[in-house]
Amino acid sequence: MSRPHCRALTVTIAILGVCGSALAAPPDTPMHDVATDYHGRVIHDPYRWLEQADAPAVQQWIEAQNKYTESVLAGFAGRESIARRVAALALTSTERRDPKLAGGTLFYLRQTPPQPQAVLVAQPWPAGEARVLIDTNAANGDIAITDYWPAPDGKRVAYGTAQGGDENTTIRFADVATATVAADALPYAGGGTSPPALAWDADGRGVTYTRLPLPGSVPEARRQFNAALYHHAFGSKAAADPRVLADSSPIAEYVLLTSPSGAHAAALVQYGDGNPQHVFLRSGRQWRQVLGPEALVTNSSLTQSACWRGERLLLLSYQGAPRGRLLGIDPDGSQHVLIKEQHDWAMNGVTALKGGYLLAEVKGPAWRVRQYGSDGQALRGVPLPSGVGVDALASAADSSAALIGYSGWTQPSLWGRYDADSATLTTVFEEQPAADYSRVRSYRIEGRSADGTQVPVTLLALDGTRSDGRRPAILTAYGGFGLSRPPRFAGTYLAWLERGGVVAFATVRGGSEFGEDWHQNGRLAHKQHVFDDFHAAAEALIAARWTDAAHLGITGGSNGGLLMGAALTQHPHDYRAVVSFVGIYDMLRAELWPNGEYNTAEYGTVKNAADFAWLAGYSPLLHVKAGTAYPAVLLITGENDPRVAPWQSRKFAAALQHATSSSNPILLLTRKNEGHGVTSSFSQRVGNSGVMLAFMAQQLQLPVATGAPPGKP
Repeated sequence: MSRPHCRALTVTIAILGVCGSALAAPPDTPMHDVATDYHGRVIHDPYRWLEQADAPAVQQWIEAQNKYTESVLAGFAGRESIARRVAALALTSTERRDPKLAGGTLFYLRQTPPQPQAVLVAQPWPAGEARVLIDTNAANGDIAITDYWPAPDGKRVAYGTAQGGDENTTIRFADVATATVAADALPYAGGGTSPPALAWDADGRGVTYTRLPLPGSVPEARRQFNAALYHHAFGSKAAADPRVLADSSPIAEYVLLTSPSGAHAAALVQYGDGNPQHVFLRSGRQWRQVLGPEALVTNSSLTQSACWRGERLLLLSYQGAPRGRLLGIDPDGSQHVLIKEQHDWAMNGVTALKGGYLLAEVKGPAWRVRQYGSDGQALRGVPLPSGVGVDALASAADSSAALIGYSGWTQPSLWGRYDADSATLTTVFEEQPAADYSRVRSYRIEGRSADGTQVPVTLLALDGTRSDGRRPAILTAYGGFGLSRPPRFAGTYLAWLERGGVVAFATVRGGSEFGEDWHQNGRLAHKQHVFDDFHAAAEALIAARWTDAAHLGITGGSNGGLLMGAALTQHPHDYRAVVSFVGIYDMLRAELWPNGEYNTAEYGTVKNAADFAWLAGYSPLLHVKAGTAYPAVLLITGENDPRVAPWQSRKFAAALQHATSSSNPILLLTRKNEGHGVTSSFSQRVGNSGVMLAFMAQQLQLPVATGAPPGKP
């Protein structure tokens, strides 16, 4: 697709664009072909050499690509203005996330922009003064809190930290009353591939935790595998901690939950991302399995899919119930169906409270929370505003007060205290936005996928924005691992909406928005459904006359980056611009990166001929075709990414630069001292949002006012 013609500038309106001479050519990338035989099919890989990050030639190539990208981005008129607007919109009031209740104390992570990283806070529940326990910001944003685990009595808390975006976690312990950090430290406690996890002993004298192999115990290439459970007694040497749960899978991942008394603990173990979990219970120091993967217990919920009610473990199970059912597991292993599968709505999170349970439920983009009695009967719906998604549930089985966190397209994060006796919801915390979002409107349209499946699409635009058939539009989705995507505050997207653009969110298969069947129909041999759903969403935007192919951009990250690669290579003429973060593009070699081996449960493995057939059928790198007029592309990766190999972006960028016949830029930006984005600092997140919107604005011809932006408070 040719570059859009430059337009004359008015006094108040400019078009982000590069006028005049054509862009300089990207840095040259040598081709050194390597041929590999996969089940009788020979695959040629001319960019295999780019996988060697430490090679001097690769380092020089990365630097050259970064310089080229910066030179192209610097030529976009209005880049700085949109970056400033994004930064201003990101300066909200204090943010809170990840609440947990223990011993009458509410713990949570709190961040006040532009503070680089969140701090760990403790506050008496339901009312009391908040105190900061752990603050890592002295490291200028380089050290982040990865997770935390309060003791059942709330008197101590364990917390994990990681540095430089690599997610390699070290666990430490703090006294809640004094904020004093103990001498005990547990390094190599997971992160990136297998997440950190921890459960407290009943007597408080030790913990069970996840640990990766110690340095020197296995070859360096296998250091991110074979996570196992170990027991640490306080005051002892961590290196001598004994292993407590034998597990033979190299790709085991753990979630640990301590009962309110500390007498019992649960281990939810999955062998690979997206797989169902094996459930173990601990009584004293003894562990035994009570559920196998046939129960279809998953941990894809944004809230929590398992918790304790006294000494009974509560779990969401999808066995014979694609929309979920609530199970109770007693310490002796006996099972009880507490709440049966509901009609239409899928279970997505659970917490116990006095007299019963709260369940978060989802149906496509719609979310709700309902209160159930201990007999499993629905009592009432929690009075949440319409159009919001639930992101937190925290409560205790002996209290009628529960905390519910939610947000919506125009609603920043809000925490409400729900009183189960009076059925009232009282706001206890509300994030204040940096601008006026009252004019943002949401619209619902639907696309029809290749197999006839209806694909919901939520579109945001300012009140009065007309569907004139050529609006600059950004479409995004994720579609994988059973992860649902609820409505989220528009935030910095207002910088796009207030200039007349639209933003759309597609509910594609691979997530859990309609239950476990929606996930299963977007994984393994069915992964193509995700790509078809996304294309159907794009077609729906065009059919509804919100945009056209010349003004449509798409963006996604990680598994959503794979979606971007597939969309780009399968339908190169249907999009004008693509921004993809930390994406997976070479599916034939993805499992050679540690986390890629964990992902084989979701994607499949090239070691199996049938799996290879479908992986080769959509692997974006394999389907880059010479002489194709590709749209403008910006690929962003982090040099310390433990989840997706940075060379995925390098190889894909090189292939696209060589193959494209259009004059549209193909850019690669490698972020130094960054990883997958999980532990990114405030400035890193804002920077990535700003460059994405600036690139989209230039390519999709978004008008940018030179005066004060609309919606400024």
